[in-house]
Amino acid sequence: MVKFEPTWESLRNYRCPEWFRDAKFGIWAHWGPQSVPMAGDWYARNMYIEGHPQYEHHVKVYGHPSKFGYKDIVQLWKAERFDPEALIDLYKSCGAKYFVSMGVHHDNFDLWNSKHHRWNAVNFGPKRDIVGEWARAARAAGLRFGVSEHLARSWSWFNTNKGCDKIGPYAGVPYDGNDPRYADFYFEPHEDTSPHYPKNPPEKWMRLWQRRIMDLIDQYDPDLLYTDGGVPFGRIGLELIAYFYNRNIERRGGKLEAVYTLKNIPRDHGEYREGIAVLDVERGMVGDISPLPWQMDTCIGGWFYDTRRRYKTPEQVIRILVDVVSKNGNLLLNIPQRPDGTLDEQAEWTVREIGRWLEVNGEAIYGTRPWRRFGEGPSAEPRAERISEREEMEFTCEDFRFTAKGDVIYAIALGRPDRERGGWLIRSLAGERAEEVSLLGFGEVVWEMRPEGLWVACPDELPCDYAWSIRIKLSSEGGGR
Repeated sequence: MVKFEPTWESLRNYRCPEWFRDAKFGIWAHWGPQSVPMAGDWYARNMYIEGHPQYEHHVKVYGHPSKFGYKDIVQLWKAERFDPEALIDLYKSCGAKYFVSMGVHHDNFDLWNSKHHRWNAVNFGPKRDIVGEWARAARAAGLRFGVSEHLARSWSWFNTNKGCDKIGPYAGVPYDGNDPRYADFYFEPHEDTSPHYPKNPPEKWMRLWQRRIMDLIDQYDPDLLYTDGGVPFGRIGLELIAYFYNRNIERRGGKLEAVYTLKNIPRDHGEYREGIAVLDVERGMVGDISPLPWQMDTCIGGWFYDTRRRYKTPEQVIRILVDVVSKNGNLLLNIPQRPDGTLDEQAEWTVREIGRWLEVNGEAIYGTRPWRRFGEGPSAEPRAERISEREEMEFTCEDFRFTAKGDVIYAIALGRPDRERGGWLIRSLAGERAEEVSLLGFGEVVWEMRPEGLWVACPDELPCDYAWSIRIKLSSEGGGR
């Protein structure tokens, strides 16, 4: 296979591997020292913003950030009950086909035995190679392994640590990020505090980002690499992508099996061009079938463990999964871990409930491809190109999502018909000819081809609590893409 060059033109030769297209569902451990306060995402930034709720939490629980800073939070992260093998076994049993470990967040703390940055989980905090332990457990269980990196924006995002209070008893007292002894963690003094990619980062920072992520690739050989934004730092970012693809080809006998995910976010989040990688959409969905494979990433709650945050229900997660898969996508789902490495009871229950649904309906998900339309019903009406997951949709017995394998179509019903209706009417199949119709987890059902579509009787006892998969074998054309 021809090697990739660090140019847009060369990287457009990328093709998404079939393993990713078949997998459909992955679990993500978005976990690190920012879980310690159990107060949500972006703690390492917001604890240095006077008046922010996380600043107030920090002062109340730990003390003022001039005396007790993020470097001290890192030391409180012990991961003392972290059991990657047990968690991976749980995630595999719930139907995940790939697993993604966080490698480094915006907090500039590497979760592996980093060769280029002393502030890492082997030297501080748990003193364990978190990425390495996840990688070994995932591969031993037969899952594809990925890592996420959120490092590019750290130069500006984390620079709130250089501030000081404007009012109150600590007014003018510098936060601990001003201490030159910790400049390799908190960065040298500069003015950029943007939460996005830095505006004019120095060359040495961009090259350090590149070396650290290349080290992550070299040590752990991930099948998937997730960057939290577009291509960072122009040519330097393109060099990283080409390096990842070429190393993957070398290690797999000349075959490209790598998945690199990027985001297409306007305004200071790096550049994105279609076809060089797999598009990742954070907490959102595309409006129709994408011609290229893509990934949605979301969480059952907050990105980092948050005692105040409510979780999605299993039904909400399943409906997201079904919608994403019908549009040629995968779902990457974060399950928040406590700072000690464990899941709370509700998170574990949610994971197991997802697994129970997939045990019945997995045939309609794994290895499928989009049909000629993604769905029908009120929830499938034309909408925006991108849809936020916050847009709650009401589902009726007229709402379906479609997937396909060869001459088999799966119509996943998102609502249950009432007794008066007695069944589902799939209007998209008007004019088709069906040979066999069954309900996954139940078996053959009563059905009838009508001029207006395929009518399928709803059994009194259904095999699961929501999202029922009707399997239709066609006698004419009707396969997937």
